[in-house]
Amino acid sequence: CSSLAIGTTTGYRLFSLSSVEQLDQVHESNEIPDVYIVERLFSSSLVVVVSHAKPQQMNVYHFKKGTEICNYSYSSNILSIRLNRQRLVVCLEESIYIHNIKDMKLLKTILDTPPNTTGLCALSINHANSYLAYPGSGTSGEIVLYDGNTLKTACTIPAHDGPLAALAFNSTGSKLASASEKGTVIRVFSIPGGQKLYEFRRGMKRYVNISSLVFSMDSQFLCASSNTETVHIFKLEHLTDSRPEEPPTWSGYMGKMFQAATNYLPAQVSGMMNQDRAFATVRLNISGQRNICALSTIQKLPRLLVTTSDGHLYIYNLDPQDGGECVLIKKHSLLGSGKMEENKENDLQPPLPQSYAATVARQSTVPSTSTMPGYSEDGGALRGEVIPEHEFATGPVCLDDENEFPPVSI
Repeated sequence: CSSLAIGTTTGYRLFSLSSVEQLDQVHESNEIPDVYIVERLFSSSLVVVVSHAKPQQMNVYHFKKGTEICNYSYSSNILSIRLNRQRLVVCLEESIYIHNIKDMKLLKTILDTPPNTTGLCALSINHANSYLAYPGSGTSGEIVLYDGNTLKTACTIPAHDGPLAALAFNSTGSKLASASEKGTVIRVFSIPGGQKLYEFRRGMKRYVNISSLVFSMDSQFLCASSNTETVHIFKLEHLTDSRPEEPPTWSGYMGKMFQAATNYLPAQVSGMMNQDRAFATVRLNISGQRNICALSTIQKLPRLLVTTSDGHLYIYNLDPQDGGECVLIKKHSLLGSGKMEENKENDLQPPLPQSYAATVARQSTVPSTSTMPGYSEDGGALRGEVIPEHEFATGPVCLDDENEFPPVSI
């Protein structure tokens, strides 16, 4: 959530998302045309690129030095790539390859996976567990949870009735969100046990194609976007066993009544009661375009970022206390000169209410993106966790650049 990578007909571009006002282009490459996959390892110089010119070949670069680290070719087209500080995962339609990112050696090949035409898979960014999730069936919404460190299947989760459309881990790898092709219900499961924790109803009127599913870094919010104009943000309330004592209000009393009732109701009925409406929403001024969302903290405020396939980045303010309709504050062009396009309608926004500022202040234990655990400095480790030196042992991929953790050199 601290940088953005885009593939274009002429190559690829990398942007830093540290500011709302301006879009900082970190790197641009025009050496490989028609790039359709570009994945950067956090804020390091390691970037993985796949081009339509050679769709079966993965190229790994150190972009700051302009050198290629290695390349690998596979038996069919590469559909997606996921990486953290331990593992690099390459997903084909009917197989998955797991590489050790320190030396790029192939550790495991998972063959004969159910047909996965979109390359749907998710990898925990927390390398301490490196869980991998992918569809276990082409006809139902079964999820296979695979441990990328021990290279063994952890469990299978019967998540949905229909085929899967989206998967996403939270930053610590302790939760997994999923949506089916219907796109009406989003579920969140505990990892590695696979128990259902939350169920959110995105909508009942029409089926949609969920294109983006993402947690906030603190796991308090879950964002879902689709081919419609509405983006939904759900709030993951504390579970009953860890919820602090509520004030004696009417709503709090009624909430406890409903909670008690669910213990005596059939599972289907109680499940419906546990479904929450969206905490916050965004109505995009486009529809039918593929988009990717992120929930990030930029300049100490919570933001929703939406990047669309026509080459624009939209930045919205998210009120973490009251939710509601998110306010568009900036629009950037990703394909032009890199200069920002302001949203004229919102140039004269009134100042944010004090309650919002106070809420942000209370949550200011989350540092800015430049030092956010999980972005670059500690690769998803929990706050205060010391990463052992041996995790970054020298090899063909030597990690030693200043201010990068870990960067890459030859």
